[in-house]
Amino acid sequence: MRIATGGSVQPDALAAASEAWQAMRDALKSESELVICAANAAYDAEALAERLHALAPDGCVVAGASSCSGSMNETGLCLDEEGGVSLIGFADDGKSAFGAGLRTLGDEPERDVAEALLEAMSEAGRLGEVPDLIWLSAAPGCEERLLAGIAQVVGASVPVVGGSSADNAIEGRWWQMHHARVMHDGVLVIVFYTRAPIAVSFHSGYAPTERSGLVTRAEGRKLHEIDGCPAARVYDQWTGGLIGDAQAGANILAQSTFHPLGLEAGRIADVPYYYLLHPESVLPDGGLSLFADAPEGARVVLMEGSADSLVRRAGSVATGMLERQGWTPADVAGALVVYCAGCMLGVRDRLPDVQAALRRALPGVPFQTQFTFGEQGCFIDGVNRHGNLMIAVVLFGRGCE
Repeated sequence: MRIATGGSVQPDALAAASEAWQAMRDALKSESELVICAANAAYDAEALAERLHALAPDGCVVAGASSCSGSMNETGLCLDEEGGVSLIGFADDGKSAFGAGLRTLGDEPERDVAEALLEAMSEAGRLGEVPDLIWLSAAPGCEERLLAGIAQVVGASVPVVGGSSADNAIEGRWWQMHHARVMHDGVLVIVFYTRAPIAVSFHSGYAPTERSGLVTRAEGRKLHEIDGCPAARVYDQWTGGLIGDAQAGANILAQSTFHPLGLEAGRIADVPYYYLLHPESVLPDGGLSLFADAPEGARVVLMEGSADSLVRRAGSVATGMLERQGWTPADVAGALVVYCAGCMLGVRDRLPDVQAALRRALPGVPFQTQFTFGEQGCFIDGVNRHGNLMIAVVLFGRGCE
């Protein structure tokens, strides 16, 4: 397995696509079999997709999605208000197979993602075979149902990793692409069938506090009550007045970035680990609107993070993965990193430090980092989940040369 990246901050979509493609191809020293694009939503998505499709050799799968303000790779920040695109290319001399599928999300997202998955498997020439990895990029809003739809097709044992498409200001300008097709309310699935070893990790990087309560009334992503009281009031008490007298409809994303709610995902040696729910706004009844589902009867825990922990965690997760796999950086061909856009915005002035931490953990390893509005990943228990303010990492081993 050979992997290389290329990037550009050119504001013009055509120029950015061409520059990033050339840099990727020069680094790969061959044609790609799969190219994943992560780009600023400010670009003309259709023009970007058409240029990438035109640059791709016959048989190359080109797919991707918008990422908040751009992307990041091992060579720098592909990040700017007007542009920023990164490409990551995969080549394995035809010994691996890749495919992608894209569908519009409607009233039955489980069906839509199943159709996208079958399209991806067909493009890979492996219809009926279970993939080694599924990469997911979709418009935000129903990620839990998408994971359920994938499991209905291939079972629950395939790791699903990815992130929800993002724009720069939560304006619904996110998009997904497959070859020259672009959708703004779609679901993109990429499948990997590879001889190379793959390692995955899903991590929060936040610590639990002693404050917790039962979800006594909720509807999907609307958390109305905790312990029978309005959720916003409880949250404000737990955080020492963090949101104060925020009125209905008030956006509290920035305030809550370092103080999300956590749901226990499992335990290691009786120590719990969590996935996160990011409070977005105050509901008219005093509840909280979230970016992930809060099941009734579940116990939510107030979590705490810091800028320092968010800067360190990408590198720490990668280092921990190498140790668990018994790998050195020389064993890794490349990496895909999903980093929450909310976390990115919280430490934006320190993004060079985030990149540096990844480079220290993975010296000489090409990687692409996407900044997303929701993260999907596989915990150590093998269960795929959707969360907020999370980091997901995929390491691709070199395999047999």
